[in-house]
Amino acid sequence: MHSMVSLLAQTAPEGRVFGLDLQTFFSGSLQLLNGIILAIALSWLLYKPVKEFLRKRADRIQDEIDQAEATMTKGNELIAEYDKKIEEIDQERIEILEAARLTAEDEAKVILAEAQKEAQEIKKRSLESVSKEQTRFQEESRLYIIELASIMAEKYLTQNIDDESQNKLFEETLAKLEETQWLN
Repeated sequence: MHSMVSLLAQTAPEGRVFGLDLQTFFSGSLQLLNGIILAIALSWLLYKPVKEFLRKRADRIQDEIDQAEATMTKGNELIAEYDKKIEEIDQERIEILEAARLTAEDEAKVILAEAQKEAQEIKKRSLESVSKEQTRFQEESRLYIIELASIMAEKYLTQNIDDESQNKLFEETLAKLEETQWLN
């Protein structure tokens, strides 16, 4: 680079840094024309592919953004749907529990009514049993009193009554017994 500056300095007319002559003008014009041709060629060769690459990239990014927004919208819809389902499940759970409580109350009432009915039947059977026992006891007592009375009467009569009086008393008692049997 230093040698070039020296070369330019030698070719330059005196008192100037470089010479503006026709050669320099053509050389500069040719370089400018080469730069313009190179820029046009590069833009024709590279600008369209780079522009197409950037457009495709922008489209891909926009598609990804659109997909992300669609996914986000779908996700929000699913969240809303699941929230609604959870709310419905909670409501259904409350209804099931209430139905179970009502069923349990109804069953408890039925069981209580059956228990009361059974208790009344047991009480009725007990009263019937007591009544039967009382009747049996009265019958046994009556028979025992009759037997005791007959034994006492027999002893009394054997000691105080003779055979003739005994036969007369026997006939009278037999007649009274026959009358009482017809009355029953």
